[in-house]
Amino acid sequence: MRARDPHETHRVSTPLELLFDLVTVIAIAAVAASLHHAIAAGHAAEGVLHYMLVFFAIWWAWMNFTWFASAYDNDDALYRLMTMVIMAGALLLSAGVPRFFEHLDIGLVVAGYVVMRLGLCVLWLRASFHDPERRATTLRYAAGIALVQAGWVALFLLVAPEAALFVPLMLAAFVAELAVPAYAEQASLTPWHRHHIVERYGLLNIIVLGEILLAAVLALQSAWTGTLDLRMVHIALSALVITFAMWWLYFSREDHLQSRHLPHALQWGYGHLLVFAAGAAVGSGFAVLVEIAGGHAHVALRDGDLAVSIPLAAYLVGLWFVRDRFVLKGVARWVLLPFALVIAFIPFALSSLEIMAGLMISAVATRAALVAKAI
Repeated sequence: MRARDPHETHRVSTPLELLFDLVTVIAIAAVAASLHHAIAAGHAAEGVLHYMLVFFAIWWAWMNFTWFASAYDNDDALYRLMTMVIMAGALLLSAGVPRFFEHLDIGLVVAGYVVMRLGLCVLWLRASFHDPERRATTLRYAAGIALVQAGWVALFLLVAPEAALFVPLMLAAFVAELAVPAYAEQASLTPWHRHHIVERYGLLNIIVLGEILLAAVLALQSAWTGTLDLRMVHIALSALVITFAMWWLYFSREDHLQSRHLPHALQWGYGHLLVFAAGAAVGSGFAVLVEIAGGHAHVALRDGDLAVSIPLAAYLVGLWFVRDRFVLKGVARWVLLPFALVIAFIPFALSSLEIMAGLMISAVATRAALVAKAI
């Protein structure tokens, strides 16, 4: 398992990485569905907290594997088998999502998460044997991951879900997770491939946007019940327009992650948590609107609009944080922020789904015009 060339030409995602993404989309779909049901049942605050905790675990395991693979993927039998072990952990985590949302039961979630993380720990130990130049870095990764997993097991065994310290201890464990790469990479940078990482993140964002398209399909399926329900058609069309605008804004002509400088790479890599979590949550919001229109939800229409507008605004803020503030100049650098602000608060003034769609189109057009003017 020798280090890959960070300047390798034509480096693209492998079939194994795409299979890994397929497992990840199952986990994301499970947590997005649980968020949608929590909001529709009138438990939005609790649902959002649980959503962010589980989504972090899914995203973090995906992210760590992705950056490791970019640096050390040799595609031999042992690497493939350990990757499949990590995938099995992701499925176990997905199975535990409903229990976590209902009772804060972290048993299956922690079991799946620990399988994923310890599988990666084995890969880091293997890399330390074959890459002596970066042995300090690889051993820091392996030790850090193992230590934090011991903390997760201790949390499950020693702290009851109803305890006041339970959620704060989960948050502390996530902070420890975030600290591992920042500490490890200070010894020496792993040879991750910039273009490969950008492609991998883009592919996951497409998966996330698929949650919104799934909600659009649900709306269309509910649009005909003997007569045409125009509200469902309206939801489906708005979801489609907003998805296309979100895709357009993410896949702009400007490069993501323009350098391998560690502070920039950490901000870009970590900041995508907001982009991905918000994108999937927009899909949950549209699913809530489908339930409201069908008379199956226990919340008002405004709550459904807010379930779309708030994560949609967060998605725009996330794009500004990871890309626009670095790559754009002048007014264009800030254009997504005022659109995010208006979108977040528009449901308090108007029934606003079509207005949100129009604002997203305007954000795409305004940003493109200002970028072109700055050239």
